[in-house]
Amino acid sequence: MAEAIYSSRHELADRAGVDHEFVDRLVELGILQPERGEQFDPGDARRIAIMQALRRAGVSLEGIGRAVVNGQLSLAFVDTPAYERLGSLSDVTFAGLSEETGIDIEALMAVREASGSAAPQPFDRIRENELLVVPLLELQLSTGARPRSVARLLRVYGDSLRRIVESEASLWHSELTPSLGDGLDTAALLELADGFTPQLAALSDQALVAMYHSHQAHTWTKSIIEGVERELEAAGLHSRLEVLPAICFLDISGYTRLTEEAGDEAAAATAERLDQLVQRISIQHDGQRVKSLGDGMMFYFPSAGPAVTAALDMVEAAQRVELPPAHVGIHAGPVLFQNGDYYGNTVNIAARIADYARPGEVLVSQAVVEASLSPDLTLDEIGPVNLKGLSESVRLWAVRPVSDRGHR
Repeated sequence: MAEAIYSSRHELADRAGVDHEFVDRLVELGILQPERGEQFDPGDARRIAIMQALRRAGVSLEGIGRAVVNGQLSLAFVDTPAYERLGSLSDVTFAGLSEETGIDIEALMAVREASGSAAPQPFDRIRENELLVVPLLELQLSTGARPRSVARLLRVYGDSLRRIVESEASLWHSELTPSLGDGLDTAALLELADGFTPQLAALSDQALVAMYHSHQAHTWTKSIIEGVERELEAAGLHSRLEVLPAICFLDISGYTRLTEEAGDEAAAATAERLDQLVQRISIQHDGQRVKSLGDGMMFYFPSAGPAVTAALDMVEAAQRVELPPAHVGIHAGPVLFQNGDYYGNTVNIAARIADYARPGEVLVSQAVVEASLSPDLTLDEIGPVNLKGLSESVRLWAVRPVSDRGHR
């Protein structure tokens, strides 16, 4: 998107969404330096956004101005193409665009929230980069998708991308900045970043799109298989067994004690090692990690059999690499998928079973036992158990490989 040159302070203030008095102040402090009279470069709108954030954080604008004028601080990095992403306001309001396109205004305003900002008002102006999302909304809604569902998808996009960007920033500050800028002052480090950031941003875009396409290929293939099965079933050429999905919770035993004794950083490193290990195992058994929970993880499996096998492999692998003991709870039943997560009674029961499991133990419900489990597994009945938060007792079984002679 081509960026305009602003010919006055009022025009710049309008595009940046601030009072013109704020622009006047930044000019007086030397933070904004118009060229050829009252002409401002496109990066000046981004400087204003950064100054607003710094002011809210309690940083003195006067101090910034002195550092800029004395050459101790440069804001030239915002003029590089990578920082065009900060964007500026368009001429269009959410209400106006809703009337023009027919798109539900709640779905339009969800774009702002999905981008990590506070919920807008109907007559707030849309940012230029937010306008790029609008064609997708139009196409999705034209197919008959409900505005609420489209807005929900946007929030999943936003939350997932927020986690990615925050992890990028963490890597930059903890790894790249110390290694690249060793011995440099702030001004020299920012100058170095001017040349490095555009390439990093472009390659990050390329990598994200490639990985996104890979996930699409996996999910689309699964959907194609399910669609073909339904068509063959309707034609009487195929019969599908009704298989209930399984939810699996894996927790690290003694995580709180580990945090107290070794510190937060060491405990986080342990959790990360376990996360990497069990993620690979879940994929090998056609499962997917739904989310991390600090001291554990939640997984979804299309059926109970692979979930149990994967859980046993996870517990054994954690022990093999000398991680803290893991314990697992599994329950099978219907689940509700929403906002990239799974919900419902099946999830709640699986979590409670995991809480009840002892270190190194895999516990499953009767619903899991009734599924087709491998003959290489031994089941030890524990009996009906009253689990915290559940009104009815749950019949539990401990699962172990046949070769394992241990017992509860």
